[in-house]
Amino acid sequence: MGVEERRQQLIGVALDLFSRRSPDEVSIDEIASAAGISRPLVYHYFPGKLSLYEAALKRASEDLAGRFAEPHEGPLGARLLRVMRRYFDFVDEHGPGFSALMRGGPAVGSSTTNALIDSVRQAAYEQILTHLGVTEAPARMELVVRSWISLAESTALIWLDGRRIPRAELELQLVHDFAALAAVSAAYDADMAALLRTMVKDEPADGPFAELVGRLLSLAP
Repeated sequence: MGVEERRQQLIGVALDLFSRRSPDEVSIDEIASAAGISRPLVYHYFPGKLSLYEAALKRASEDLAGRFAEPHEGPLGARLLRVMRRYFDFVDEHGPGFSALMRGGPAVGSSTTNALIDSVRQAAYEQILTHLGVTEAPARMELVVRSWISLAESTALIWLDGRRIPRAELELQLVHDFAALAAVSAAYDADMAALLRTMVKDEPADGPFAELVGRLLSLAP
């Protein structure tokens, strides 16, 4: 293999191992064995486990950020639900790796790791703004979107610890959470009120936002 081809192979092997077990539990020897090369050859391409770990996290972060890309077609609620399904596909497939990315893993404190996490959050934020038809978000809108992204992260991390709630329910609940955050903010802000009206105007009767309204009405005495 060429140098870059071998590097990409090692990153793929490491990412696969980190996705199944905590990176702390994966050794260079295991990575070398899975790649079919010697331990010294791994060090020829990467100076140490940390650099390989960060390279694997970079690929994972790019994949995760891409899960928020969605065609601007159809009602917003349905689009957000598709985004959450792809997001949880990643979480389900790369549980330990996702936890390591969000919690820092063995590279905790690393500026590289922190930058990768921030890049995922920023990509998600920008994607959601495009779906809202906004380029520069007012303060309350930014708060809603960034809070929702943080909520999706924490929900996924908690879900990984036992998977005690059906995944599909959480995906839908997170879409409802977005609508709820927007509704509360709309009570305080004219821009958010206008956004909320736009969100519900195009929502079909069987869409996620309409379902939330139905669930809330059923709770009324």
